[in-house]
Amino acid sequence: MKNKIDMVYNMAIEGKEIEDGVLVEMLEIDPGSDDAQYLGKKARQLADRVVGNKGKIWASIGIDYQTCPMNCDFCSFGEEWNLFQGRHEWTDEEVIGQVKKYVNEGASWITLRTTQYYGIDRLNALAKKVRKEVPGDYGLVANTGEFGRLKAKEMIDAGIDTVYHTLRLGEGSSTKFNPEDRIDTLKAVEDTNLSLAYLVEPIGPEHTNEEIVEIFKKGLEHGAVLSGAMARVAIKGTPLEEKGELSAERLAQIVAVTRLGAGTNAPDICVHPPSKQAVEWGANVVVVETGAVPRAEKECCGDWDRFDSKKARKWFEEAGYEI
Repeated sequence: MKNKIDMVYNMAIEGKEIEDGVLVEMLEIDPGSDDAQYLGKKARQLADRVVGNKGKIWASIGIDYQTCPMNCDFCSFGEEWNLFQGRHEWTDEEVIGQVKKYVNEGASWITLRTTQYYGIDRLNALAKKVRKEVPGDYGLVANTGEFGRLKAKEMIDAGIDTVYHTLRLGEGSSTKFNPEDRIDTLKAVEDTNLSLAYLVEPIGPEHTNEEIVEIFKKGLEHGAVLSGAMARVAIKGTPLEEKGELSAERLAQIVAVTRLGAGTNAPDICVHPPSKQAVEWGANVVVVETGAVPRAEKECCGDWDRFDSKKARKWFEEAGYEI
C-alpha cells in the first residue's frame, strides 16, 4: 500500500486527477494502521509543497439562530427537535466587534454565517459595513442559503470574496433540501469571481467511502479552492445522535485523502471540528467560531468547544506550520 500512496502523492504534486477507485482504496485503509500513518505523513508533506507550509485560521460568526422547519437530521436548529427556544440575532455592532477581534488574532478568513431566513440583501449590507469598519487583508466569506448568479454578483459588490457551500452527505434524505437547488448555487458561485470553500460534510460513521469520494469530487468539479472534511457532531436529541461520531483517527484519515485528492487544485485543506491529528495529517486550516452554531445545543457566548485562535496557533506550530 505504501507504494500506491507514493504514486498518489506524486500524481497530486503534478496536479493530476486521482481516480475515484484509488481514493476509495485510501479510505479503506485501517485508520489505526502503519499504512494510515504513512498516508498521513505523505499528506503532511504535500501540504508543505502545495501551501508553502502555511497554517491558516478560519473564523466563523453565527449571526442568527432560530428554529428551522427544514429539520435536517444533523442540525440542532430543527424545530422538531425542540432544542432552541425563541430567536436571536447579533447586532451589526456586535458582529463588527467580533470581526475586529478575529482579524487582530490573524484570521485569514472571516465567515458571516446566517440561516436561510436572514436574507441575502441583509447579509450584503452587513458585509459592506464590515469591510468599511474593519480594514485588513482577510477573506470575507458568506455561508447562507441558496442564491443565483445575480445575488452572487451583488455579494462581490458588497465585499464578499468567498462562499462556503456544499452538496451535503444525505442531501435530500437527511436534509429536506433539493440536491439540484444546492448544485444550482454551486454553479452560481462558479460562474462569478467568487471563490468556493467546500468541505465533505457532515460525515458520520455510517457514510461509505464511495459516498465520501463522490461528495468530495463534486466540490472539485465546481472549482473549490478550499476543501477538506467536517465530521458530524452527534447532538443529543437529533435523529442522528444514535449513529455516533467519527474517531479522531478516521477524521484525520479522511482529511489526508482529501489533501492527496485535491492536489494543487484546492490548495487549502480544512478540518472541522478542529483536530490536532488532522493538522498533523495535512490540514492547514482550522476553524474558530462563535454565536449560532448548528453543532451546538445552545448559542455560543464565547469560543465554540473552547477552541480559540491561541490554541489553533499552538497546534500549527507543533505540527511544523508557519502562521
